[in-house]
Amino acid sequence: MKNAYALSYFKEVDEGLKNTVVTDADGKEMMLDEGLMRWIDKVAAAKDSGGLSFFCGNGASCTMAEHMSHDWFQNAQINTQTCAETAHITAISNDISYENVFAYRIERILSERDLLVTVSSSGNSPNIVKAIEAAKAKGAFVITFSGKGADNKSRRLGDLNFYVPLSTYGLVESAHAVLLHAGLDAYLDECMGGRH
Repeated sequence: MKNAYALSYFKEVDEGLKNTVVTDADGKEMMLDEGLMRWIDKVAAAKDSGGLSFFCGNGASCTMAEHMSHDWFQNAQINTQTCAETAHITAISNDISYENVFAYRIERILSERDLLVTVSSSGNSPNIVKAIEAAKAKGAFVITFSGKGADNKSRRLGDLNFYVPLSTYGLVESAHAVLLHAGLDAYLDECMGGRH
């Protein structure tokens, strides 16, 4: 009985992961493994063409985006970028708008060789939606991670969308961390001789 809360919590996260819905740009569903393989194929193609993976999110999702940007850079030897520096966030928010804090840099540096990975628990953050729109306008491939409402905006806009059907921030964030690491580890296993 003394582990009932923890086990119940872990079960909720596990159920969310097992029920993750992966869709393409047309809303067509695919198996989770197929989604992960499409992701790593796009990363490999970007690497071959000199492209990069750009990560962004807000709050806890921002820290996950920064963390994954670093892990892909160091462990998978992929060129990555975020725009989570304090000077950038405060200057763009003050001088332009917080809604453009990611889109501003994306418009300047992304191209059709690149990928954008967005992490948003709600999938509805205006600056994430604008980031997706900016990346798509530049021809970049967009991968979204979202949760909470099944009708969230992010999962309707990406080229590859991972939606976790969980309703609270902590649960969604926990599931996103697992999925993000699964993508990286799949790349390491398939393309780098194994994870470490």
